[in-house]
Amino acid sequence: MEPFKDTQARWHEELQWRALNVLHEDPNMSQRALARELGVSLGKANYCLRALGAKGLIKLQNFQQSNRKLRYAYLLTPKGIEEKTRLTWRFLRRKEAEYEALEQEIAQLRASVEGRGTVP
Repeated sequence: MEPFKDTQARWHEELQWRALNVLHEDPNMSQRALARELGVSLGKANYCLRALGAKGLIKLQNFQQSNRKLRYAYLLTPKGIEEKTRLTWRFLRRKEAEYEALEQEIAQLRASVEGRGTVP
């Protein structure tokens, strides 16, 4: 896979993972609030919700907020809970690998400046 496409795929995967986590905690969250929580546009949040629904990871349930307005609850399906767990493990492994790489880079930088006697 090309580096850009790989990065883009990871971003979408992370966005879906974050959305599943947020919706698991608050299934009654509005799309606008979800967009704010995820740091994306309302259109991107809508696209994400549609993708999660198409994959069978969430289901929409209508409920009456007031006499005039219907709202949706975004409920994780059993498949959605399983996917959230799978993505959590995957995300954790990726972050641990990034952490180890960062530790190595810090050690190399520290070794390169030690003994030079000047500290900015």
